[in-house]
Amino acid sequence: MKSPIYLDYAATTPIRPEVASVYMEAMQSVPGNPSSIHGHGRFARKKVDDARSVLAQSIHANQSEITFTSGGTEADNLAITGTAMSRKHLGKHIITTAIEHHAVLTTCEELEKSGFEVTYLPVDRNGRVTVQQVADALREDTILVSVMYGNNEVGTIQPIQQIGELLVDHQSWFHTDAVQAYGVLPINVKDLHVDLLSVSSHKLNGPKGVGFLYQKKGVELTPILHGGSQERKRRAGTENVPSIISFAEAVRLSSEELLEKAVRYTGFQTIMSDVFKQSDIHFEPTLEEGTPVLPHIFNVYFKGTDIESLLVNLDLDGVSVSSGSACTAGSLEPSHVLSAMFGEHSPRLRSSVRFSFGYGITDAEVQEAAERIAKVVKRTAKL
Repeated sequence: MKSPIYLDYAATTPIRPEVASVYMEAMQSVPGNPSSIHGHGRFARKKVDDARSVLAQSIHANQSEITFTSGGTEADNLAITGTAMSRKHLGKHIITTAIEHHAVLTTCEELEKSGFEVTYLPVDRNGRVTVQQVADALREDTILVSVMYGNNEVGTIQPIQQIGELLVDHQSWFHTDAVQAYGVLPINVKDLHVDLLSVSSHKLNGPKGVGFLYQKKGVELTPILHGGSQERKRRAGTENVPSIISFAEAVRLSSEELLEKAVRYTGFQTIMSDVFKQSDIHFEPTLEEGTPVLPHIFNVYFKGTDIESLLVNLDLDGVSVSSGSACTAGSLEPSHVLSAMFGEHSPRLRSSVRFSFGYGITDAEVQEAAERIAKVVKRTAKL
């Protein structure tokens, strides 16, 4: 039986052994509730605050600007709905893009049902929006602009800093979903001029079920959870202490390896491309050369293949990959990202695969996976 090879790190990453050790230790040694005033509670509070400091430093923010959440989805919801509810007296217009994660898109759709107006910016064939598009869409009643940092399906990086600079003198707040970019690219919230930024632990070898929202000082959001006064009354609920502590450890380890990872993941893309070329199969990288892209995501179009058959056959051959977002992959509906990029009737929607890389993969595994993929494509493609 062939050894399994995992190439779906954009969906989720395995927890690193060092992080798992920190998690287990915290489970056993930090039993207190951070809101309790006794010794056990104060010790838990210190551990949470120490982790908050590490996470704040990772994006050049202040500790008070970090609000812990259950992950990227909640962080996106808090940023968008929290802004809408707190600023609706200033306007009800929101700008986002057609290729956002569903955590952003479905939240915006829900707000539309409540009387908000949302402009969904189209993208070019590389999945990019321009600063001019944002400028043209801005109105006096625009209260929020939400543009993802790096796309989770194709890896396209958006001009976040330039959009942030555009919005400096406008009333709208600027949110970016940085779930895929965090831990892969250096992030400085001050340079980016963002007011809100969402991240998730499980995308960088931390535990699932924890993330945070960066909330710039002075940005007040209406809470979407009601209960206790945790997180400076921004997010009710007892903090997930072991996950928060180990999340910080995952970030610390990841931050030390940013440049190394970028070089290694780009090398993986080269290995796969070389194998595909040598195998005489028809493939095309989804993004054109020169497009700013996250190094760990490699989306490829295999002409003549059917995505459902391809994924099943690759799985049988021990290679775990995806057609796009894990949140909708079970349905295998055409990708809204590729639809926005190429049109609803493009064959790419049914023949494109996302390969994504992460901690622990070797050149040899990528080479082996590419060879298996090439054989499956050659066997199943109908040209």
